[in-house]
Amino acid sequence: MQDRLADLIQASPYQSYLYAYPHKTAYRPFAQPPALKDLWSAEDRSNLFLYVHVPFCEMRCGFCNLFTVSNAEDSAVERWLKALAREAAALDEALGARSFALGAVGGGTPTHLTAAQLERLFALMGKLAPGLRDLGVETSPGRTTADRLEVMQAQGVTRISIGIESFDQKTLRAMGRPARAEEAPRALDLIREASGARLNLDLIYGAEGQTEAGFLADLERALTWSPEEIYLYPLYVRPLTGLGKRRGLVAQREAPPDPAWDAQRLALYRLGRDRLKAAGYVQASMRRFERADEAGTAPRDDYACQEDGMVGIGPGARSYTRNLHYAQPYAVGRAAILDLLRSYEETQDFSKARHGVILGEEERIRRFVIKSLLNLEGLELARCAKLFGLAAREALPELAALEAAGLAQEQAGRLILTEAGLERSDAVGPWLVSAPTRARMEAYAWR
Repeated sequence: MQDRLADLIQASPYQSYLYAYPHKTAYRPFAQPPALKDLWSAEDRSNLFLYVHVPFCEMRCGFCNLFTVSNAEDSAVERWLKALAREAAALDEALGARSFALGAVGGGTPTHLTAAQLERLFALMGKLAPGLRDLGVETSPGRTTADRLEVMQAQGVTRISIGIESFDQKTLRAMGRPARAEEAPRALDLIREASGARLNLDLIYGAEGQTEAGFLADLERALTWSPEEIYLYPLYVRPLTGLGKRRGLVAQREAPPDPAWDAQRLALYRLGRDRLKAAGYVQASMRRFERADEAGTAPRDDYACQEDGMVGIGPGARSYTRNLHYAQPYAVGRAAILDLLRSYEETQDFSKARHGVILGEEERIRRFVIKSLLNLEGLELARCAKLFGLAAREALPELAALEAAGLAQEQAGRLILTEAGLERSDAVGPWLVSAPTRARMEAYAWR
């Protein structure tokens, strides 16, 4: 364990963003695909999350490894909408009585859809998940228009997330983002004028040539709109992305170690964290910052991703039950995504889960621990013991090692990451991945 801990401390702080556990690269085809009705029948369906995946963008950014295609024809959007309706109908039958706490539309870029197409999408969601308490939609500066915002306002959208990344054209170019910097202020003004939704604004740090002064200028510009939330994302270079191809990155999971780049990203993270705290924001995770007067007030804060179920529809969406996660196969390259999108559009029977991973007891505990620990509120030790009948430190001896290294500490019955641990979240998360899951992820054939 001490050798492993030394590896963690000495390794790059930027291993991987573990936004889900296990990652989709650990998913495989099921030998006997289970029926969704059987999967969900024994689940608590009183506090679900509905995620809708829109696989289209007007452009593909150099850092993007999401399931999305750019410059899609209108006919492709129509085929996707029809397939989405078939999938929603199958879930309507499979789920039975249910209640959704949250809904989110992501992608891709949901506002790649026209206003009329967005109305059709929201109507479909309304049938599957009536009475959503919180509904979020992602947008981009170039696709934020008055007619789309009017539809969102009418449909009760409570959160709009916009990927600004940077207000500086040179920095956008270094990220491989083919956007015009002047679009961002216009889009943000329009959101504030036409919508009462909470605003989340995304920025990225770590682009080549990006300085502390430049990143601070981005932060100051962002603060002029007083967003309820700000996410600060470190830049990653991943296989088969535009930036990855520039570096010849194909087989490796992430870019090779680069101490100078690590130092740049860490310095910019600390600068951003400190500036946002000084501006009255509360840090909720390594990435997420909430305006102090809004912290903990959104309906989404009643949902616990490490416990409550998630229902995903769309070709890149994933779904979670307690013991099984499922989704379509994962891909990054355009040709593979187009093949998977075509397969999705042609699917008539959405009644079974065909590709995913079954979680044994150890993996369920690890998921609970990882997803709890990477948020600033931390791991509730008593809750973990109640759910699994096993103390967290007993189940995962790695936790005691994190404490001994000063990366985690117990406070009021919770194990939380220290400031040093929080800024290494993208190393701590991967470090806690089990050996079998890590082997499955490493065996994934990138495409």
